[in-house]
Amino acid sequence: MYVGVLGSDRLRVLPIWELEFGELARGTHPIATERVKHDTDYQERRNILQGPAENLSPEIEARIQRLAKRICRTLDLDGYARIDFRLTSDGVPYFLEANPNPEIASGEEFAQAALYGGLSYPELIDRIVAMAIRRARVRG
Repeated sequence: MYVGVLGSDRLRVLPIWELEFGELARGTHPIATERVKHDTDYQERRNILQGPAENLSPEIEARIQRLAKRICRTLDLDGYARIDFRLTSDGVPYFLEANPNPEIASGEEFAQAALYGGLSYPELIDRIVAMAIRRARVRG
C-alpha cells in the first residue's frame, strides 16, 4: 500500500494506492523491486497491477490514513511524502518506510493517486510549489 500525503500543518491523505503482485515466479518473494515497479513487460507477464486500493473496509482505510498522518508528523515530514505499508490478509497494516521525496512524475503512483482523488497533475505540482514558497517565506 502506498499512501501519499500532502501538506504541512493540515495534512491531506491521497487515496490509498495498491500494488498487487499477481503471479510471481516460484520462489520469488513479494517485494517491490525495480522490475516489479517499472518493467512494464514483466508486469504484464506476471499480472502485476497498481491502482486504487479496493476491498478495504472503511475501518482499515481510516486506520491507514490516521497512521500515515501520524508517521508524517512524528518524522516531521513536510510538503509531500509517501508512506508505504504492507497489509496482512487479516487487515493489519504494517509500516514499511517513509519516503520524503517520492517520485511525482505524472505516471507514478503519487500523481495517479492525486488524480484519482480529484487533483489534476498541474494542480498537484502547483500545491507542492506553493507550499515550498510559503515555507521559504516563513524561514525568510
